Amino acid sequence: MDAREVTGDREFVARLDYGEEWCAEIESFVAAADVEAGWFHATGAVEDAELAYYDQDAFAYETVRYDEPLEVTSCTGTIALRDDEPEISVHAVLSRPSGQAVAGALERATVFDGELYCRTFDDYLTRDVDPAGGRALWE
Repeated sequence: MDAREVTGDREFVARLDYGEEWCAEIESFVAAADVEAGWFHATGAVEDAELAYYDQDAFAYETVRYDEPLEVTSCTGTIALRDDEPEISVHAVLSRPSGQAVAGALERATVFDGELYCRTFDDYLTRDVDPAGGRALWE
């Protein structure tokens, strides 16, 4: 394990706009607030979604599309620099009216409603592909 202490004192809350793309809204916030490193949580609802899971044997993401309304019971993510540009990584747990949950890396979703909390880090975090697993992780 590689660990280090990070500090930060900027905190934000934001509302995601109806009909917009969930991840694009977070990316817009990151750009407007000039965030280069941080952690965020969000909740709300989406009209549809595309989730991905990582196939550890193939070193590739597989995606599944859901064309149905879903509750965003948990959405968490990180912001780090990749090739000197801020990049978000978003994971979500979405629930159906039955209570069944689907989860994975959130590739895209259409916002019905959403609220975001973000805490920034003063320290820079950078992402690079980890050769052991093939995914972009903090260095």
